[in-house]
Amino acid sequence: MISKDLVAASARPLVLAILEKGESYGYAIIQDVRSLSGGELAWSDGMLYPVLHRLEKEGLIKATWKMSDEGRRRRYYKVNRRGSRALVAERRQWMAVHTTLSRLWGAETCST
Repeated sequence: MISKDLVAASARPLVLAILEKGESYGYAIIQDVRSLSGGELAWSDGMLYPVLHRLEKEGLIKATWKMSDEGRRRRYYKVNRRGSRALVAERRQWMAVHTTLSRLWGAETCST
């Protein structure tokens, strides 16, 4: 199980990266995170929506209400230019941490 602190720290870049690939809505983002992590990250609505609202308030994503194919009204999110620039900075920071830990622990340990 991944610690709550690490899950919280990784939420911002994960959401931005998912939305960089295309517009999405809450439940789909939760499913994407679960799938991409091989089930290691199991987010809840209560964890995701505050992140989405914060990113929207910071001007990094835009939200619009739309009708889904099933006829349900959903709030869809997409990253904007400012969010894309923030993602570049997030990626650079996470890669620095990853590289440092890989050097510290040894490359063979990080691949398991």
